[in-house]
Amino acid sequence: MITTHHLVKKYGATAALDGVDLNVATGSVYGLVGPNGAGKTTLLGVLSGLRQASGGAMDIETDRIAVLPDTPHFDPWLTAREVVDLARVLDRWSSDAARVDELLGLAGIADAADMAVGGFSRGMLQRLGLAAALVGEPELVLLDEPCSALDPLGRREVLDLIARLRGTATVVFSSHILADVQEVCDTVGILRKGRLLFEGPLQDLLVGSAGPRYLVRLRPPLQPVMEQLRRLDWVGDVEGVGPEQIRVTTESLGVAEEKLVPALAAAGAHVVSLAPDAPSLEDVFLEVIA
Repeated sequence: MITTHHLVKKYGATAALDGVDLNVATGSVYGLVGPNGAGKTTLLGVLSGLRQASGGAMDIETDRIAVLPDTPHFDPWLTAREVVDLARVLDRWSSDAARVDELLGLAGIADAADMAVGGFSRGMLQRLGLAAALVGEPELVLLDEPCSALDPLGRREVLDLIARLRGTATVVFSSHILADVQEVCDTVGILRKGRLLFEGPLQDLLVGSAGPRYLVRLRPPLQPVMEQLRRLDWVGDVEGVGPEQIRVTTESLGVAEEKLVPALAAAGAHVVSLAPDAPSLEDVFLEVIA
């Protein structure tokens, strides 16, 4: 759906985007993550045509594009239903009027359909913006921090709605909430200082991180066990993660399956439980941008 080649966006002497090569598969949900100032909003702006690139090239396979900024604004005297219906009518591929109430329901603001939006909270405005963005049934949806102002229930509803778009539309959304990206995205791009440090399937990113890790719950004392494990050449790291729990990183899954349990026994450990510790997107993200 989206291909960019050495995409550059400069503001004066500062490069907000510095040679970004992006590949977004049709029908995927692509999560764009990075620290503040990484260039996420700039990249979405260039992809949407709201900002002009300074260099490079991009190819987008559709012009049915919807954009949701992180802080959407609407005329305060309009009702929520009028906002979404106006978006429907103005869309060149105008959909059926029944789509308005359907989207208000999916966005979780059906009860506020006839309220003037001037009294809406920021979270309600984000929900309304998402409904207005989707009413025209776009093929490409660009979302800038769609859950940043939502409470837990609102985040749940919006994430479910984004997940349902997979396969019927292509979604690119930026977020600082890495757990949200890990939950609904199949592909991740990590930006830092305008450069794309990683792009690929989420599973490849998680699997490709440091060696296999295990959480081991032990009876105290933990320190003698940790010291003995650290002497083993196949153990990469041992850290305490609580009064009765340690995390052990090993060089490979096969070695861990063969040697970890005997090593714990040899160290005199009183093991309560042992389980794989899958890395989170936050763990890997911090490794990548370090």
